[in-house]
Amino acid sequence: MDRRRFLNTGSVLSGAGLLAPAVVLAQAAPAVITRDAMRPQMAHGIQSGDPKADGAIIWTRSDRPARLWVEWATTASFANATRVRGPHMLEDTDFTGRVDLSHLPAGQEIFYRVVLQDLHNERVLSEAMNGHLRLPAVAGSTAVRDVRFTWSGDTAGQGWGINEAWGGMKIYEQMRKVGPDFFLHCGDTIYADGPMAAQVKLPDGSLWTNLVTEDVSKVAETLNEYRGRYRYNLMDANVRRMAADVPQIWQWDDHEVSNNWSDSKDVSGDPRYTEKNVPLLVARATKAFHEYAPLRRTADAESERVYRHLPQGPLLDMFVVDMRSYRGPNSANLQTVENEESAFMGRPQIAWLLDGLKRSKATWKVIAADMPIGLHVGDGKTAQGQDKWEAIANGDDGTPLGRELEIARLLREIKRAHIKNVVWLTADVHYTAAHYFDPSKAKFTDFAPFWEFVSGPLNAGGFGPNKTDATFGMQVMYQKAPAEANAPPSSGMQFFGQVDIDAKTKAMTVTLKDLAGASLYAKTLAPQHA
Repeated sequence: MDRRRFLNTGSVLSGAGLLAPAVVLAQAAPAVITRDAMRPQMAHGIQSGDPKADGAIIWTRSDRPARLWVEWATTASFANATRVRGPHMLEDTDFTGRVDLSHLPAGQEIFYRVVLQDLHNERVLSEAMNGHLRLPAVAGSTAVRDVRFTWSGDTAGQGWGINEAWGGMKIYEQMRKVGPDFFLHCGDTIYADGPMAAQVKLPDGSLWTNLVTEDVSKVAETLNEYRGRYRYNLMDANVRRMAADVPQIWQWDDHEVSNNWSDSKDVSGDPRYTEKNVPLLVARATKAFHEYAPLRRTADAESERVYRHLPQGPLLDMFVVDMRSYRGPNSANLQTVENEESAFMGRPQIAWLLDGLKRSKATWKVIAADMPIGLHVGDGKTAQGQDKWEAIANGDDGTPLGRELEIARLLREIKRAHIKNVVWLTADVHYTAAHYFDPSKAKFTDFAPFWEFVSGPLNAGGFGPNKTDATFGMQVMYQKAPAEANAPPSSGMQFFGQVDIDAKTKAMTVTLKDLAGASLYAKTLAPQHA
């Protein structure tokens, strides 16, 4: 690429608004680079994320110190393109960088290309890498189109990594092929605690062959090992292809740090860990997650915040919650009053969520949750020998206790505020299911009925189904799970969900799909009016 053509003088936009004109970096003609090794490389591809009506995050990683540049247009020919100067990409971020593109035309398809400028020689540019995304309409707009998105979770877990002979993480290609407006990753974006072997013997005697790097051969402890888990997933061609073509919305759960982490997490007896300081592991994992996730950062008041509201036009508001960062310690989960020990999302986040739901003018309000409401998810035993719980349910089918108190308050306030069309989407349990929460069958009845849909895993061991809790009247309307625990991806027990909202009828159809893209179950929900 001609450096002067890409970096010619002109105004550029950034997330902060207009910057000074881009400078011509040298007066002499640019060097002609014929060897790719001389150019910065983007071996881990490009990603877009957190789409909104007038903006989106563009992310990439360099192999050396570089400056990020992005060019975007509303046509594939890049006619009348706008050039944006991004940040320097240095060792302190593992050479990752992002631009928050703003002032984009709402509801449009955006074509973008990313170029890196070598900081050792500013006349040297990388090859351009092209991407695409589709923006939602402005909330309240009359120019409404159908909405489609996919969701799932749980990538590269339980020792199941990139098997290139099998086609790699090919469920990502299935999701890309349905043409979603965005993909929601409901957590466990990596498995920092899941070492991978080069080969795994399958029940039929055949071998599953993993692509293995040094960073995935053991549990992650150092900052570089946590980063290495994200680099590993981006080695997969299917993941990179979808990331360049479909915006993503990420949240996290436990495996970004370590299995079932909370304030009660203790790795002192786990010989795999030489670093026994869990808060330090959390700190390193948090830094790596925020470096690699294509999410929009919040202000310095809480720069590591994951929960956020992402309006997707008149038909849909996305509320991405964080069920990990503010919870109390995993326990028997039987507290009789809300307190720090029983917290799950925490009072500030619940207040934020209720306020957002009340303010929402969108037809549908989707709560993207990293854990299910009514399924038993255990975490061993307490010191007293009681069952210890990782999620919300506590094995007691009676009135709300423990973390259920917080959820009961949330559901009660949703009903009292007459908030309609709230749907929960989640992953975590490594199978797919449709749940209907019916107050007429519940022990706690002060809530309006609603649906929760579960999907996953994407490229991890299949498990389930889990036992159910009756406190909120959860009815299993559909479920599909493997017969054996830790079923390999090659068993076919890998799942994603697809959501379609019709612009004319405003009906939402949720379809649960498998590894081959086949539809397993579909439910069409008619919108309710206040």
